[in-house]
Amino acid sequence: MSAVRLIAVGTGGGADATTPAHAALVAAGIPVAGRVLVEEDEAALEHALAGDTGLAVVVAGPGGSAGDVVRRVIARLTGTRLVLQERMLGALQDAYQRRDRPLPRRAERLALLPQGAIVWAADDGEPAWLLETGRAAFAVLPPGMLAAAIARPLVEFARALAGGRGVATRILKTAGASLDDIEDRLADWLGHGDGDVSVTTVPADGEVWVRLRARGASAEDAQTALERMEPRIAAALGDDCYGRDADTLEQVVGRLLSARHMTLSVAESCTGGLLGHRLTNVAGSSAYFERGVIVYSNRAKQELLGVSEEILKTHGAVSGPCAEAMARGICARSGSACGLAVTGIAGPDGGTPQKPVGTVFFGVAVAGSVTSRRFRFAGDRVAVKWQSAQTALDLLRRSLGGARV
Repeated sequence: MSAVRLIAVGTGGGADATTPAHAALVAAGIPVAGRVLVEEDEAALEHALAGDTGLAVVVAGPGGSAGDVVRRVIARLTGTRLVLQERMLGALQDAYQRRDRPLPRRAERLALLPQGAIVWAADDGEPAWLLETGRAAFAVLPPGMLAAAIARPLVEFARALAGGRGVATRILKTAGASLDDIEDRLADWLGHGDGDVSVTTVPADGEVWVRLRARGASAEDAQTALERMEPRIAAALGDDCYGRDADTLEQVVGRLLSARHMTLSVAESCTGGLLGHRLTNVAGSSAYFERGVIVYSNRAKQELLGVSEEILKTHGAVSGPCAEAMARGICARSGSACGLAVTGIAGPDGGTPQKPVGTVFFGVAVAGSVTSRRFRFAGDRVAVKWQSAQTALDLLRRSLGGARV
């Protein structure tokens, strides 16, 4: 593994802004390849980071244009989405509260991080974050003095990469379970793992990822330790674990459909096509994805899916009976063995005391069996739509057997 590289982005102190991180790494005996200054320019930063196979330590505060540039570039380089990281938002809230200052309105933008990032929060300063991929890692630190709560994990991580030992990583991905639930199940391993394997959890936009990091005298030893630990963690996660590493829910659903020689059609109301978009983003999805319809109005639900006027009058468009009728209707009209239907209130308006904003019903049809479920999601319109698509895919995965394939 190559030595650590330090990059300062648009800071007034120039490359000297990396001095606290440089001092901490050198004191720990970790080789540093060099320190450079990059302007607040996406192309320049992407050029500086492209091709990295070790650890790049980037100094840029979460606020301002530098923070935005760093987040966008690292997300693009790693092929990940920018998502709201609740731990980052909480750490920012704590940081502003310590200064007796209100959290700015742009706080949610500041808490947008590449999916899978881990937050290092400091008691006396701004938080830092780390994103690790299979070939590289990026640590983004705030300018100024390096808090001990950030310096310690930075040094430990860099030592594991550059210390001459073998390292192997695995990410187990879960859906349909809360962070608290997953952490309760893994309480015996979190933080310290087992021997040379550490276990951490990462909230990831409607999912929870469990990252295993194994260390050994060689890459082979690390891989052996990882393979010994992974089945134990996977067993604790159970059916909530849908895949690992680069797997996505839509990919796993596609593999399950293909393995069972089934086709899928979807009927979407509040998600507005997001579900079909995600499914068809998978190469080869034409083998199992038959069609999708967006039925926003009651008229569309009646004309395109055959939802009865009685159901709409008695239960409403946002209801379990309507979701089931939508699922039946799309299967009947497409000839698909599987159907998914989503209908809900994405907001910000339209909620009632009985059905508040964020209420979403799902209809799932598999080989003639139809069920419905009700969920309540938090967040704005975009968040509700994403969580709805996520839940629909997870419900279908479980209905198809739920096993990782």
